[in-house]
Amino acid sequence: MWIGLKETLEVPAEIKAQIIKRNSVEGDLQRLGRKTLLDMYRKMVLIRHFEVKTHDLFARAEIPGFIHLYAGEEAVAVGACASLQKNDYITSTHRGHGHCIAKGADVKLMMAELFGKRTGYCKGKGGSMHIADFDLGILGACGIVGGGIPVATGAALSIKYRGAGEVVVCFFGDGATNLGSFHESVNLASIWNLPIVYLCENNQYAQTTPFSYAMRAKDIADRATAYGIPGVAVDGMDVITVYDAVSQAICRAREGRGPTLLECKTYRFYGHYEGDPQQYRTQQEIEKWKAEKDPIALFKSKLIHGGISKEEELTRIDNEANKEIEDAVAFAEGSPWPNVEETLEDVYVSYP
Repeated sequence: MWIGLKETLEVPAEIKAQIIKRNSVEGDLQRLGRKTLLDMYRKMVLIRHFEVKTHDLFARAEIPGFIHLYAGEEAVAVGACASLQKNDYITSTHRGHGHCIAKGADVKLMMAELFGKRTGYCKGKGGSMHIADFDLGILGACGIVGGGIPVATGAALSIKYRGAGEVVVCFFGDGATNLGSFHESVNLASIWNLPIVYLCENNQYAQTTPFSYAMRAKDIADRATAYGIPGVAVDGMDVITVYDAVSQAICRAREGRGPTLLECKTYRFYGHYEGDPQQYRTQQEIEKWKAEKDPIALFKSKLIHGGISKEEELTRIDNEANKEIEDAVAFAEGSPWPNVEETLEDVYVSYP
């Protein structure tokens, strides 16, 4: 269900009627088709297994650098990227593993990058926060809060200039919406009518600061009004709700009607970073979200009760995803380290 449908969103009457009439799980699922639904489920469990394994590897000091895990937010990345075509673009964040996997990234190359190995996406030089695959439209993750927003806006300007018909989905957290990069970018996209979807993953905390403390507005989506664009807040723990919202925003962008600001209300199951003592929230709060709003458990229940799949099939998909991650770890562990001579390769500045 939609949490809030802002007046600025231009939705055809027939689509509004469909939203209102969606009273059954069966009707909600059948319109998407079994193949799409099972692919969405596979990607969600693949993300979860990747993050659980990364959590374990980092705790054993087998992965260097800084790690920010995406577990709990799988419905946002998968719901959004299921709405995209291969030649569409995304920009990611410091918590970007889920975005990359949802857009089709190879988990072997991702894991090798986390290990700092030569076979990784960035030859081991980028690590967790800087994975990119231009062939898949993954323009890169960014360790700077809000850093990907101007990049996505520039990509959208390029699309319009070239008349390419593509769309950009720009992922960022709630903390980024208080930065100038957000407001300047959304304003430019609005006045230039760019084909971009600004997707805020509101996981309730900007590092350690509660959303309710940092902002007076109830919904981040309300900020769209200031720029004359649609603003929609949805349940980010429901993959189908996210898919519907992003699909409509993408349709609007492709038709040349400009950007949309989407807010997906979600929750991260791990700390802001690996090793975070999490003194800003209680264990009771975390367990409550896990027990009542786990996006994978909710989607699995829908698929079973909606007659799309049986538990045995979903268990098999889950086991296959787990094996894929184990194979990715084996690939990373067996991959070579970069050579010292490669240190200054693939950098922007040349040294004599």
